[in-house]
Amino acid sequence: MLWQSQLNGDALTWLLEDDEPGVRYLALRDLLDRSADDGELVAAQALAHREGPIATILEQMSEPGYWVEAGPGYGPKYRSTVWSMILLAQLGADVALDQRIERACYYLLENALTENGQFSASGTPSSTIDCLQGNLCTAMMDVGFRDPRLEKAYEWMARSVTGDGVAPMKDKKAPLRYYSGKCGPNFACGANNKLPCAWGAVKVMLAFGRLSPQQRTPLIEDAVRQGVAFLLGVDPAGAAYPTGWSSKPSGNWWKFGFPLFYVTDILQIAEALVRLGYGDDPRLANALSLIRDKQDGNGRWSLAYDYAGKTWVEFGKKNQPNKWVTLRAVRLLKECSL
Repeated sequence: MLWQSQLNGDALTWLLEDDEPGVRYLALRDLLDRSADDGELVAAQALAHREGPIATILEQMSEPGYWVEAGPGYGPKYRSTVWSMILLAQLGADVALDQRIERACYYLLENALTENGQFSASGTPSSTIDCLQGNLCTAMMDVGFRDPRLEKAYEWMARSVTGDGVAPMKDKKAPLRYYSGKCGPNFACGANNKLPCAWGAVKVMLAFGRLSPQQRTPLIEDAVRQGVAFLLGVDPAGAAYPTGWSSKPSGNWWKFGFPLFYVTDILQIAEALVRLGYGDDPRLANALSLIRDKQDGNGRWSLAYDYAGKTWVEFGKKNQPNKWVTLRAVRLLKECSL
């Protein structure tokens, strides 16, 4: 099915308008598949880095490469280093366009990554958690940053899913073990009452999807298979994943948003699985139908979950048609049709 035929209106023309340089750049790149040396794409990419959200966020960065406070960068939410980097990546920021982005990546590696590959909220292994690990690995890959230390981060992430070589939390003398946050294999998380956390699983699978098949070691392939089995073990449209502190799934699953931090939505489940090659899996069909049904008569999706007043930049009015959310949805439908 052609992706354009799945839209109720001409969303592409809307996304290509000049009022949102970042959206226009990503639409040219991801929806029209312009080559990297295409003049219009090059100009749009430069404008997106020079004006708008990317420029605003980078203006707030300190000279060493952090935002707000020195250190691992998890707090304060959602303007410190961790969140600023995740947001920059979702905006299409690229290390080749501004050396400050690369500097921030190096700063995070030096202050938030442990010797065993865990991204940590405190700088120590005990503060690692799936959503943080997946988000930062994804962000660094998306901004075009490459460093051998990321291989260690991916290795830990895979081991933390499968349990291969990772000791139980109680074995405090083990060189590699689980902790109270990342407390066990198969996405077990202390923040979810030690049950597998689907929010964390989505972030981890997004990160694995950034690797080419050649980059995926047997360990990573095992982790991918386990993650797919978990996310497709229930109908993603119903999001009936384990809930540690509630009797029913979070309503946020059905609220498509921008940006995305550790809270996620059904659209992002599909984004992760489609990138890994599961777009035609019948178990994903209901979720894709749900995503299509959320568009309005003009082929636009609304902003249902936001971080108004909490990030460096605002991304539109809540419950109104939103270019960033629409870009997410249209990009997914296009990728499914390939």
